[in-house]
Amino acid sequence: MIGRLSGILLEKNPPQLLIDCNGVGYEIDVPMSTFYNLPGMGEKVVLLTHLAVREDAHLLYGFGTVEERNVFKQLIKISGIGARTALSILSGMSVADLAQAITLQEAGRLTRIPGIGKKTAERLLLELKGKLGADLGAPAGTAHSDATSDILNALLALGYSDKEAALALKQVPAGTGVSEGIKLALKALSK
Repeated sequence: MIGRLSGILLEKNPPQLLIDCNGVGYEIDVPMSTFYNLPGMGEKVVLLTHLAVREDAHLLYGFGTVEERNVFKQLIKISGIGARTALSILSGMSVADLAQAITLQEAGRLTRIPGIGKKTAERLLLELKGKLGADLGAPAGTAHSDATSDILNALLALGYSDKEAALALKQVPAGTGVSEGIKLALKALSK
């Protein structure tokens, strides 16, 4: 029903915004990834939205990108995942990181998000498999998948963030063994 709002940003109280659209103020909840990319107070803002109609409320959720909104819609379709949890997931990791976690079936990365336990993470992996992360391309062969997963887990265990580990993993050629892959990833991270 309401798919996009364009107006003046009046208030920013994480995770909620107040946007003036020609004299009508809309309260919108946004993930922190969108919140951090907002313009200053009193400036023009454009957000893609999702209207959730409940028995007791009509709630607007806003997103800075089409991908975020699409992932949000996929998440709220999953049993046990409400809008608040979906916002928490999008606040805890980027769409690309979530897609990678789904592709590599890594529940551990999801359980780091507040409010996501082991069972919920496993349900997310099961429900989103094939729906999210397919655009990244499935790893070619199980040996490559296992090596990639092991390299990523090693970098995370060493204290690197999801984002740093994912960027370093891109520097590792496909088909590289685990030990050599870790060396190449650490070399890329040291630059």
